Amino acid sequence: MVEQQKQEPEIPYLTRIQVLGAMGATAIILWIVAKLWLRFGGFSLFPWRWNESDLLLGVGLGLIITIVSGLTYRFVPAYRKSADYYLDLVLKPLVLPDIIWLGLLPGLSEELLFRGVMIPALGADHVAVIVSSLCFGVLHLSGSQQWPYVIWATIVGLMLGYGALLSGNLLVPIIAHVMTNLISSYLWKLRKI
Repeated sequence: MVEQQKQEPEIPYLTRIQVLGAMGATAIILWIVAKLWLRFGGFSLFPWRWNESDLLLGVGLGLIITIVSGLTYRFVPAYRKSADYYLDLVLKPLVLPDIIWLGLLPGLSEELLFRGVMIPALGADHVAVIVSSLCFGVLHLSGSQQWPYVIWATIVGLMLGYGALLSGNLLVPIIAHVMTNLISSYLWKLRKI
């Protein structure tokens, strides 16, 4: 039996402080890009309203993404290898309470930019969802061997984008994204302890 070699990262392993700092800096950069695009773009932020039905829709979408991600992880070796590589870089140095930041910072900042700003800027249609999803997927590229993870992130972007488009509420992908990050990260971290 041929033993699989562990893929070494193309970027050096980060410390806990470096990962948290990178998440914070990325969230701030995405927020600034979103605010500038809104200010100079001549369009409105995708609407968001706090209501129970859309909150539940976001929870349901988050659970669906988490379940499909788990099944993909289990049955698609290329995705599992790619996800482990990415999550090793991001999650390994973090302690369990840090996962709250991993849920909130990307869940809020990425949804603000990719669904809240990009979709209306590009016309709030199927093309806008596809383009924003491709950009979202590429954001998750952390090395030249990471294409399975980028493809998965693009698919998740499509689900989040259509969640926003069909509900007419940015709250849906925000809740789904935060939930998916929290649950998936927690389960991955528990498996590695």
